[in-house]
Amino acid sequence: MTGKKKPTAKAVHMQVDAEAIRNLADFFKDTDLTEIEYEKDGCRIRVCRGHNGSSQMAPTYVSQPTVSAPVDTPSKVSMDPESHPGAVKSPMVGTAYMSPKPDSPKFVEVGTTVSAGQVLMIIEAMKVMNPLKSPRDGKITSILVEDGQPVEYDQPLFIIE
Repeated sequence: MTGKKKPTAKAVHMQVDAEAIRNLADFFKDTDLTEIEYEKDGCRIRVCRGHNGSSQMAPTYVSQPTVSAPVDTPSKVSMDPESHPGAVKSPMVGTAYMSPKPDSPKFVEVGTTVSAGQVLMIIEAMKVMNPLKSPRDGKITSILVEDGQPVEYDQPLFIIE
């Protein structure tokens, strides 16, 4: 034993983008979000606001039950959705809504041809309805979530081929 301690964590050198942090802080203040995460060029920033003791209820958005074809489950995807090159993943934690209103048609269904920028679904997070847009042109071959289902950050939601 040489008496030297082993480092417990690898030193990380990154350039902090102060403007990006200010913009995140402003966005954080303007919304009721309690947590926000941002990633760019391999640098991830996560900010959490402490609980202030007050309790707020989220708006009620209840989808009407419908009889339709079952959601394409991960077992129907030919490869693991996590590593599928056509996976569209959730950018945030929230609740998935497949249509703009409970009685409206879904944004997309399996088989729908989409264009980059087209809205695929809405993710509601802390009373804010966030449209999830297609990152590329292609065809929806799998929908991995159901309407009204909670989703996690980085969870695969769609497969576009």
